[in-house]
Amino acid sequence: MIIRRETEEEYPLIYDLVKAAFQTARVSDGKEPDFVDHLRTSGDYIPELALVAEFENRLIGHVMFTRTFITSGGNRIETLLLAPVSVVLERRSLGVGSTLIREGFRRAVEMGYTSTVLVGDPAYYHRFGFRSSVDFGIRNTNGIPDQYVMAGELVPGALAGVSGEIEFFSL
Repeated sequence: MIIRRETEEEYPLIYDLVKAAFQTARVSDGKEPDFVDHLRTSGDYIPELALVAEFENRLIGHVMFTRTFITSGGNRIETLLLAPVSVVLERRSLGVGSTLIREGFRRAVEMGYTSTVLVGDPAYYHRFGFRSSVDFGIRNTNGIPDQYVMAGELVPGALAGVSGEIEFFSL
């Protein structure tokens, strides 16, 4: 398996991959492939952190980290949004998603990022060090239940003393 940056030519393939992956996901609103396209056209897209997993010349997974902020009063603290992670059905439970996430973390740290936030299944994301964002004093204002809004430190102590609200993208 090869992990590498996505290319513009692959956007239609990635759209289809994300769509197919979320058709069999436990939780989905059906907007995930459009959300990926929306994130790419935002000013917060980071091409170096939009990764694909390739196996035998076929895309089998995708992950994207984009820039977002935690705001408190007039302060804006830069962080990353991890969203979404997609793996084709026949390659799930083989470590593809974990490998994509860990490689994204490694590259993010190399680029100077220290933390990330996401909305997802705690049973899956706790293994990567994520915990409820409210444990860090970070809230969401989108009405999403707190247990599904998580934050993680890519660098130990990165979120110490940070509090505020997550700026989430919406479609």
